[in-house]
Amino acid sequence: MNYYPMNIAGVERKLPICRVTDDLYIGAFVIFGDQELTVACADALLKIAPEYDYIITAEAKGIPLIHEMARQSGAKKYFLARKKPKLYMTGVFEVTVRSITTEGEQKLYLDTADAEMMKGKKILIVDDVISTGESLKAIEALVEKAGGIIAGRMCILAEGDAIDRNDIQYLNPLPLFNADGSVKE
Repeated sequence: MNYYPMNIAGVERKLPICRVTDDLYIGAFVIFGDQELTVACADALLKIAPEYDYIITAEAKGIPLIHEMARQSGAKKYFLARKKPKLYMTGVFEVTVRSITTEGEQKLYLDTADAEMMKGKKILIVDDVISTGESLKAIEALVEKAGGIIAGRMCILAEGDAIDRNDIQYLNPLPLFNADGSVKE
């Protein structure tokens, strides 16, 4: 297996290069279980974050990141766009999303009780990686449906075309790869 070495928020990591299609490979970035990287990335993102009232991410890879961001900033609450409605939800808003790392369509759900708290508040959307922007669009739709105001969009890594977007803040660019592990031009 090929690996792509990166320094992310002062932490050295080697990302395994994984096949998406025959001619598209990505550097797999997973913060689950990587406490050192999660803490460093949360700190680095908070230093460049715009003013916000609450943060939100999509289930699941962004959860440790926004939890740590909330802990470091002293926030008492953050929101999750869930992949399935839960029994405890008071009701749900839903949107459909198609992500590069998830096969097929999936839906994201927001609890109506959370939506009520978002109304009129500045909401910062945070994710681990933004690539095609499809998950980001779905979260934006949930926030807007709830009456929240999008304060900004942040991620640890911007991948592929997302690197050139001027509406997101990120810590590092992440290129796309060829089958041999070389960077795609």
